[in-house]
Amino acid sequence: MTVLSIIRDCLDALLHPSARSDALMRARHRAFIAPRLLGSLAAFAAFPVYLAMRGAPSAVEVAAFAWLIAPILLSWFLSRTGRYEGAHVLSSLALAGLIMAVAGSTGGIESFAAVWLVVVPLEAALSASRRVAAFASLLALSCAGLLILAGQLGWLPLADTSTADRGVLMACGVVAATLYAAGLAFGAESLARTSVALLSREEERYRLLARNMSDVVSRHRRNGAVQFISPAAEAMLGMPVAQLLGHGLFDRVHVADRPAYLTALSAAARGDVRSIEFRLRREPDGSERGQVDFLWVEMRCRPLDQDFGQNSHGDVPREAEVVAVMRDVTEHKLSEQALDQARSAAETADAAKTRFLATMSHELRTPLNAIIGFSEMIAQEQTLMLGAAQRREYAQLINDSGQHLLSVVNGILDMSKMESGNFEIASEPFAPRASLLHCCNLLALKARENGIDLITDAPQDLPVMTGDPRAFKQIVLNLVANAIKFTERGGQVSVAASVSGSQLMLRIGDTGVGIAAEDLKRIGAPFFQAGKTYQRRHEGTGLGLSIVKSLVALHLGELTVQSRLGEGTVVTVRLPLVYTPPQVKPVESKVATLAPVLRHDLQDHARDQSQDQPALVKKSA
Repeated sequence: MTVLSIIRDCLDALLHPSARSDALMRARHRAFIAPRLLGSLAAFAAFPVYLAMRGAPSAVEVAAFAWLIAPILLSWFLSRTGRYEGAHVLSSLALAGLIMAVAGSTGGIESFAAVWLVVVPLEAALSASRRVAAFASLLALSCAGLLILAGQLGWLPLADTSTADRGVLMACGVVAATLYAAGLAFGAESLARTSVALLSREEERYRLLARNMSDVVSRHRRNGAVQFISPAAEAMLGMPVAQLLGHGLFDRVHVADRPAYLTALSAAARGDVRSIEFRLRREPDGSERGQVDFLWVEMRCRPLDQDFGQNSHGDVPREAEVVAVMRDVTEHKLSEQALDQARSAAETADAAKTRFLATMSHELRTPLNAIIGFSEMIAQEQTLMLGAAQRREYAQLINDSGQHLLSVVNGILDMSKMESGNFEIASEPFAPRASLLHCCNLLALKARENGIDLITDAPQDLPVMTGDPRAFKQIVLNLVANAIKFTERGGQVSVAASVSGSQLMLRIGDTGVGIAAEDLKRIGAPFFQAGKTYQRRHEGTGLGLSIVKSLVALHLGELTVQSRLGEGTVVTVRLPLVYTPPQVKPVESKVATLAPVLRHDLQDHARDQSQDQPALVKKSA
């Protein structure tokens, strides 16, 4: 092993740099250089022995031995240039030239050397090149034809050997050619074994890579059928790889994503590189049969290199195929969705803030003007010479404006408490019919002033219910007041109560302006009011229905709104007759975050209005 290692190291030192990085090419260069160097060295070593046994050589023998320098030159050529095919072509020419020289002087086609022409294409076969093998075959046939032609035309000298000597030489030539061909066969077998070993090593390397990489590598036909898929698919989809071959993978693609999946594979088969995201059904570990679980997958597909296969019609391109790499991007997709939801929530919060500021500006400006203006006028009563009646009138206007501001702030605080879970329900038995009639009586005057018929239907047999009577009144007052506010003169508002199972059902209907379909789904959101803020014909903060919705939810009830634009609105409230407090974890209040904004807005309005007092006083006077 030591001698072989030394010889191999010496041969590797002679290799061209281009052959050292490729194991197969390195083996081919060794197989070319080693026998030629050893053969030439053996011939030179045998030349003195040949001279001692035969005596003075003839000119042909000297030429034959001199020709043995050619393999050394060929080895030097390959070592310097790295041109493997070119070295084989030169080797074929050198061998054919030697055979022609020996055969031409020893009997032509009948010479013992003529049989060596068979070795020329055999040696060229080691080049693994069709062009070199074809060239060597034509060269051997051409040499044989020239020997035959020259013998027929009498251009060759007569052989001076006897019949017995000719037979011995022929036998030696056949034996030598056979041994040389055997050496070529062993060299070819060695190269084939090296090729198989290298191929097996590469396959094992890629197999190891395919088994251990988390991404799934697959090979598809143009119609999406899977021809190969890496073992990583089993870990991703929770099922054997064999079930994903053919159309098994396609059957697991979400129905809505199948057109995009096939389109991407078809486009990749035409030469494009495509990347798509789609959903794949997987079998969750430990799940019951029939449970559906999808994951998001990103697939990048590209066409395989086009090669040509032989069929009955000649060389035609094989069916276009696609290689794809799939990666599980479920977490990334969920992060994107969470980001989109957060962005939507931020936009909604920003819109709510904008509506809040616009509503507060609209609602607070008038009472603040009245409070600041009339208080300023009372402070200057001697200058303005106000009477007692005017002072009482101004004081009443200030009181009414303050009550309005207080109701706005109380609404915001109540909404904040309900959203944060700090609103306490004082549950006690009460008669809903009496509370309902009391609320309708309070709003009857307002209904008459607006020219609206308020109809109340409260049966005498309404049972006593358990709940918060204050919250119940607030629900009724807000809903009936809203119905009166948004009903035109001459319209009608109806309030009805009934029992449905274990629930009390309130139905408040009106023939008012109604609510548009696009606004109906947002009814009950804090500070939301149907229509544009600056086009409203009615005052309000947009908290009435929000408070009602929250109070109904706190009582474990249900609120539904049905409306058509221009036809009216019907609000139905269902409350349990017996309220059972649930264990609810407090949540962060959305409205509470607007409290600092409210205080700042009130201060800004107060400061702005105090600067505009001269004009206000003049207008009031």
